Amino acid sequence: MKRKDFIQNTAAATAFLSLGGLSSLSFNSGSGKHITILHTNDVHSHIEPFGPEEGRNANLGGVARRATLIEKIRQENPNTLLLDAGDIFQGTPYFNFYGGELEFKLMSKLKYDAATIGNHDFDNGIDGLYAQLPHADFDFLISNYDFSNTIMDGQTKDYRVFNKDGVKIGVFGIGIELQGLVNDKLYKETKYLDPVEMATEVSSKLKNEEKCDLVICLSHLGYEYKSNKISDVKLARNTENIDLIIGGHTHTFLEKPRVEKNKAGKNVLVNQVGCYGLYLGRIDFYLDAEKNIKTESAKIAVR
Repeated sequence: MKRKDFIQNTAAATAFLSLGGLSSLSFNSGSGKHITILHTNDVHSHIEPFGPEEGRNANLGGVARRATLIEKIRQENPNTLLLDAGDIFQGTPYFNFYGGELEFKLMSKLKYDAATIGNHDFDNGIDGLYAQLPHADFDFLISNYDFSNTIMDGQTKDYRVFNKDGVKIGVFGIGIELQGLVNDKLYKETKYLDPVEMATEVSSKLKNEEKCDLVICLSHLGYEYKSNKISDVKLARNTENIDLIIGGHTHTFLEKPRVEKNKAGKNVLVNQVGCYGLYLGRIDFYLDAEKNIKTESAKIAVR
């Protein structure tokens, strides 16, 4: 497959959309294929919008507003995926009262395609997470948690391949180390596998065996650390077949995606859109007849 360098000349196709209203987005797709990736992270059970007295978050967020925005974008481009990078649970009384049922039901109404698992998604224990799965009409993707000896065994997938307008998009998940972050009584016998090794293995399978045109990692590792702790940035640098890392955990709001070089010298996008459902990330990919990739960028605040 012929491919130009991914994201040449820092042209990163992304839109950060604050929730509240919508101005139309206009991209020129030409005669090729146009894929839109929408994403959230660390929503933390924020169902309602922030009030007018909430400082910098005033009048932002809310599931209903996000739903309107997502539906508008899907009407513009039916070839859209909606993804979440974990920490769906914990943060408002909705979680305390409903235990995650409402969050999963609303995400299902919004037609999320896939999500990964964050550390706070174990806050009601692995049994509490399992109990809410019937309310989720989307896949949970996590390749470096081994649930073999737990109730979650068989309830998640390493990856999933989506086909949009003839473009194959491989999506997989990577989670943060739970030991020292989550009480071991909550995640029980879940085994943490090396994230770089698993990301290398799964992304290679997606690119070389599944023949995916785009490979996306849903990561809850965190954006970047001063220590040697594994992060999205380090994951990008130490793997070869990932095109986009959608991150979570550190509640990092990026003005635009960071572009990192992978082990093969190709560019990888690393993106994260803060927390609490205040923003919706949008990244648009354009592929020509030979699957060469071009992108465009925008930063749109809708208030």
